Amino acid sequence: MRLKLVPSDTSINFLKHRRIAFIFSLFLVASSIGLFVVKGLNLGIDFKGGILIEARNTTGPADISGLRADLGQLGLGDISLQEFGTPTDVLVRVQRQEGDEEAQIAAIAAISSTLGDSYDIRRTEFVGPTVGAELAEKGMLAVACALLAIMVYIWFRFEWQFSIAAILALAHDVLSTVGLFALTSFEFNLATVAAILTIAGYSINDTVVVFDRVRENLRRYKSYEIRDIINKSLNETLSRTVMTSFTTLLALLAITIFGGAVLRDFALAMIWGVLIGTYSSVFVAVGFLSRFDIRHQEPDDGVDVPETERS
Repeated sequence: MRLKLVPSDTSINFLKHRRIAFIFSLFLVASSIGLFVVKGLNLGIDFKGGILIEARNTTGPADISGLRADLGQLGLGDISLQEFGTPTDVLVRVQRQEGDEEAQIAAIAAISSTLGDSYDIRRTEFVGPTVGAELAEKGMLAVACALLAIMVYIWFRFEWQFSIAAILALAHDVLSTVGLFALTSFEFNLATVAAILTIAGYSINDTVVVFDRVRENLRRYKSYEIRDIINKSLNETLSRTVMTSFTTLLALLAITIFGGAVLRDFALAMIWGVLIGTYSSVFVAVGFLSRFDIRHQEPDDGVDVPETERS
């Protein structure tokens, strides 16, 4: 017996609630922008600059939690640790210290002393503010290029109305994710940029499935109004949308619980992305699409279903 989270014969009038969804989305985006402007983001070492040290424990697996507590007592500011490659290797990131090069060298010496003789320092790097600014610029450029490429792809695959609706839904997802990081003060680093790009990919995948069914039904049901076609398409793809989101959330919850502190912020961002991406595919993307003048397309091999057969 197959597992069904949503009955296959659903008949929900999604567009009936599009005004409420529009108000909620507008509030969400405005709040996200406001939080970003007023509170800002908790930028990680990748963007602010700092010190990176790779060390190997010569006596056995690295004690990440113990090292985190010991290094936290040094008063060097933001410090992150993660297992690197093997259980014996650890990667230490420390925020840029106030002062010149001597201050950075002193911080490296303090960290090396705290690690002790059992740790072999294999690599030491200093990320300056210029490099951090370049990484921030490239991160924003990567997100912008991804959104532009997605818009062009949707435009060629469907029509320009679908492309505009999709890019507005993606902008909604990206801005709300940035707002989440501003609200929670989670560290915003290159991994977060990767999470945002992943969220955009997940969301557009869901949206394309819905749009593809809309296009198919535009060819099959020429006597239907556009609102009826969109609602029918959403109901036909709802089971797939919910099941995909549910299984993805299971994996992300496992990462959140068992992945440790290093992966927790990334996993939480992805959980939010799955939830908001599913919402935007069902309400935001089709909400914008319904406001365009979409024409019925010529059927390939379908039939025109009488109006009395509408669900």
